[in-house]
Amino acid sequence: MSAPEEALAGLGLALPPVAVPAGAYVPAVRTGSLVFTAGQIPVVDGQVQATGKVGGAVTPERARELARLCALNGLAAVRAEVGDLSRVRRVVKVVGFVASEPGFDGQPGVVDGASELLGQVFGDAGRHARSAVGVAVLPKDVPVEVELVVEVE
Repeated sequence: MSAPEEALAGLGLALPPVAVPAGAYVPAVRTGSLVFTAGQIPVVDGQVQATGKVGGAVTPERARELARLCALNGLAAVRAEVGDLSRVRRVVKVVGFVASEPGFDGQPGVVDGASELLGQVFGDAGRHARSAVGVAVLPKDVPVEVELVVEVE
């Protein structure tokens, strides 16, 4: 087991199977030393874990947990692309989309769920640039979607 996967196990987590794309795209693409993931939504075994808008049907705390799940799904896509998470040199960028009720402005706190997981798994190499964007609606009416860009060996 690689060091990042040991860190996940220490958190009581394991990488899931790579989520099946919902359209005409692939879960991750490598170009040079960078891996870009497709947007990952909060699914477990193909089942959406929550629907609705943050600040309405979904609490910010629940959305933060879902962002963590999105990041975990993103790490599964990275591993499938490069073979082992120990090849990740650093997390470069995270983009989080939060389906928000009008007036909700806590998107950064929601996406912290993903950012904090990456820090726990990769330490300093998990520190990254980030965008946290409020949107009207996301695919399958999920409350959060996360993309990762990582540098690999």
